[in-house]
Amino acid sequence: MDASIEAMRAEPALAWKLTVDVGGVDPASVEARRAAVRVHEAPLVRTLLSGDVAGRKPYKKWDGPHWILALLADLGFPAGEAALAPLMEATCACWLGREHEASFLTFEGRPRRHASQEGNALWSALRLGLADDRADELARRLLEWQWPDGGWNCDRHPSAIHSSFTETLIPLRALALYARLSGDRNAALSAERAAEVFLTRRLFRRRSGGGVIDPNFVRLHYPCYWHYDILFGLRVLAEAGYLADPRCAEALDLLESRRLPDGGFPAEATYARTAHPSATGYSPVDWGGTSRLKMNPFVTADALYVLRLAGRA
Repeated sequence: MDASIEAMRAEPALAWKLTVDVGGVDPASVEARRAAVRVHEAPLVRTLLSGDVAGRKPYKKWDGPHWILALLADLGFPAGEAALAPLMEATCACWLGREHEASFLTFEGRPRRHASQEGNALWSALRLGLADDRADELARRLLEWQWPDGGWNCDRHPSAIHSSFTETLIPLRALALYARLSGDRNAALSAERAAEVFLTRRLFRRRSGGGVIDPNFVRLHYPCYWHYDILFGLRVLAEAGYLADPRCAEALDLLESRRLPDGGFPAEATYARTAHPSATGYSPVDWGGTSRLKMNPFVTADALYVLRLAGRA
């Protein structure tokens, strides 16, 4: 454990996660605010913000404004930073604009939406202190688009009648935070229904037959972006207050089984590509690399957070 903690301390971008998530320090404390300043000043964060971020297409994977905001929010970047306002303007203009609305489809009463897009925009705005009435509109849309089984799905095939893990997790994250900050009862109920999409499947198993839904769901990644894995799922359920549900136990066992001898956890796969800035999937940082035998500090920080809240650290 000591080796993994020291490795995280060597990465200033993890200062807030190490202090608040792993250490359990009150996020409103002076210590937590100081940690957020260290995140702000971290070379990795400066790299994320280098160049004309606001001038890129908002959804350019993975260095457009939409993604940079979500990454900064996840790292604990200080709230209320005025320099991020142009990135939020570009993001909201994208998801609340007429061109985006023109792409909406509904079959048999089920809206086909990439709800992770609005979900990430809402969550980022709330975490980064950039929320205004547009955040309320994003939340309203998510509530309106929720499917009868509790989630969301972008599948354009009329035969699709079940929610998608990848389109449901981030809206759950956003609406749980929105409910906590605003006191909105409808948002809280929506988050509760969304949590059931994962809990009824024990976070990675099919309801019919019990098989693994997708092999990528049981591999560890950071960042997941819009993708899903058990660590991201456990983290969001922890944030939303559902980690104590006994249906999380198997996923927690599986996560613990990946612990390395030094106490850390590996990144077993990645969605980031660092070679070609113009290509889809480009990331200006490598997020610690991948190896089944070597700890990844970003994955480890999230894993230790989840295990601490589960009483397993």
